[in-house]
Amino acid sequence: MRILIWLFLATWLGTAGAQPAPHGPDGFRNNYPHPDKGSLWAWQWERLRNGLPKEPEGGWKLPFVMTDPVALGAAENNPSVTWIGHATMLVRLAGKNVLFDPTFSPRASPVGFAGPKRVVPLPIDIADLPRIDVVMISHNHYDHLDANSVQRLAASTHGSPRFLVPKGLAAWFKEQGITHVDEYDWWQETREGPLRITFVPVQHWSRRGLTDTNQSLWGGWVVEGEGLRLIHTGDTGYSPDFKDIGQRLGPFDMAFIPIGAYAPRWFMKVMHVNVPEAVQVRADLRAERAIGMHWGTFESLTDEPLDEPPQVLARMRAERGLLQAQFDVLKIGETRKLDKVTTP
Repeated sequence: MRILIWLFLATWLGTAGAQPAPHGPDGFRNNYPHPDKGSLWAWQWERLRNGLPKEPEGGWKLPFVMTDPVALGAAENNPSVTWIGHATMLVRLAGKNVLFDPTFSPRASPVGFAGPKRVVPLPIDIADLPRIDVVMISHNHYDHLDANSVQRLAASTHGSPRFLVPKGLAAWFKEQGITHVDEYDWWQETREGPLRITFVPVQHWSRRGLTDTNQSLWGGWVVEGEGLRLIHTGDTGYSPDFKDIGQRLGPFDMAFIPIGAYAPRWFMKVMHVNVPEAVQVRADLRAERAIGMHWGTFESLTDEPLDEPPQVLARMRAERGLLQAQFDVLKIGETRKLDKVTTP
């Protein structure tokens, strides 16, 4: 079983090595120079030696509520955001239902019997969602792009949503029989009814198999409509990209920013922000408010306790003089109204 988990991590995290030229025949790379990722095998040996990650006695007790499908579809709850877990966010905006990085399966893994397991119940299943108009994928790692989930969405009785994916990823969707798909390079824009959507750069990488490293792009999505400007940053390490985005497309009313999957820092720093960096991302983006995602959902992705990120965030808010509303977290399954509110 541990070997299977290591194989998943090798696909998800990769190993050290030079990155190819951006948008070239050998693959994609990040905008800004950064150190190489450390050795996956050194990390796995460290985990084995130290008995990590540790689960508390009695299991995880993470914030969770069941999502009410009726309330989710109510007109008075538009615009709103619902956190389904990890990086899966459902946004209702300008009469459109937008789903980011849908992962509804029990594991974030290429196989159903091994790999990181969901440790909280699924708050709502695909069949109970309102009609999804557009799905946005940040990159092709298994905890952000789940084959079963996108196949089920495409086969929805409401009709297939439109899938927006990074450059190089449309071919994979078509192999799954999903043809209502468009792919985008960084800074490219599109429209979905009243929504304006832009794909933006972040610092990460891509890989789904053993031979496709960086053959598809990665990034975040900016969505504008109904007088609101939102950003879902996908999966990212800290880089000057966020100042670029803030200067070019900001300020933002709401940012969905990862706050988990950051330990051990010597290995994760290049590809995953920690909480202090996430707070800086919010500032760089010029985001009025932010919600922390990418935590508390799947076991064994990284080494920090699953419930640690929001505790660190609370300390960081106090240190930086931020109000809770300026950088908050949701319960898994919670729906919250999105309002254009200026905080002091």
